[in-house]
Amino acid sequence: MKLFETVQLGNLQLKNRMAMAPMTRSRADLNGVVGDLTVLYYTQRATAGLIISEAINISKQALGSPFTPGIHSREQIEAWKKVTQAVHDKGAVIYAQLWHTGRVGHSIDRGGELPVAPSAIAIEGAQHFTSQGLKPYETPRELTVPEIRQIVLDYAQAARNAMEAGFDGVELHAANGYLPNQFLAESANLRTDEYGGNIENNSRFVLEVMQALVAAIGPDKAGIRISPTQPYGGIATKDPLATFGYLIGALNKMPLSYVHLMRKSPMFPLLPGYPEDIVETFSKQIQHTVIANGSYDKESGEAALQSGVADLISYGVLFLANPDLPRRFELNAVLNEPDMATMFGGGEKGYTDYAFL
Repeated sequence: MKLFETVQLGNLQLKNRMAMAPMTRSRADLNGVVGDLTVLYYTQRATAGLIISEAINISKQALGSPFTPGIHSREQIEAWKKVTQAVHDKGAVIYAQLWHTGRVGHSIDRGGELPVAPSAIAIEGAQHFTSQGLKPYETPRELTVPEIRQIVLDYAQAARNAMEAGFDGVELHAANGYLPNQFLAESANLRTDEYGGNIENNSRFVLEVMQALVAAIGPDKAGIRISPTQPYGGIATKDPLATFGYLIGALNKMPLSYVHLMRKSPMFPLLPGYPEDIVETFSKQIQHTVIANGSYDKESGEAALQSGVADLISYGVLFLANPDLPRRFELNAVLNEPDMATMFGGGEKGYTDYAFL
């Protein structure tokens, strides 16, 4: 099966075509520092050819939720070194997913500071998880152009910090309604300056960040995750085919590691005018390695590889509950069921206590 084949990613060889998708687990401390449980968690799942870490805050300003890790302080960098070394010792490759949450946050966990965003538009009809429980979303503060340029620099510094911490590369989290996705979507970006008003300007922030990442850490080490049809966080794009077609065309000109395509979650309806299958729709436009993500199982993942629409398949919840997922697929073994009640926060329960075969 192609799932179990080795594959080249930049100058690195992966032991299989199965990636562990990034998943927020909220097990860091209040200073954004990961501990020994996180080292064990990733080491257990180094059965994947590629691990993409949980989303990591690039700065204090980037924070959206409590107990999520950062990579902007010396203590945070040193803690991640233990994770990357343990993963490498198991023969796996690990990328850091770089995160700025934008308006998906709350002042309760940000020292009283409002979240920031392209425009002062609040997320409606949902609540945010804070250290004091669920709270309605606040109206974010609109970023100035100098602040936007500083965030681009923050991403570059976070990438350098990730490489110092031993990561093999970085992934820009430009999906799921976070800051880069907010710039891309007309529902969150009403700017009329160089960062809004048309598809080219809406894409500028993402492209500047990707250029900064490549400049900071070199070619073939930066990837990007996009979710063209995911409406999470109040995201709606007027013409996703045009928006993401333009974005992919510009990304094709950069020496990137991969593009990580995220299918819409089944829990959300498909918005009018959105393509049903974004992997099928966009992968043929992408000139980089394609990682496909979104409710794949063994059979559908293998089919995507065989058809050529993807080069790797990333599994989220299946890897969460089955640290030995490649072995289970190989043997057609029964899979552990995930305990979604322990997805965010807590200790080893639902984190490092899932059984191996």
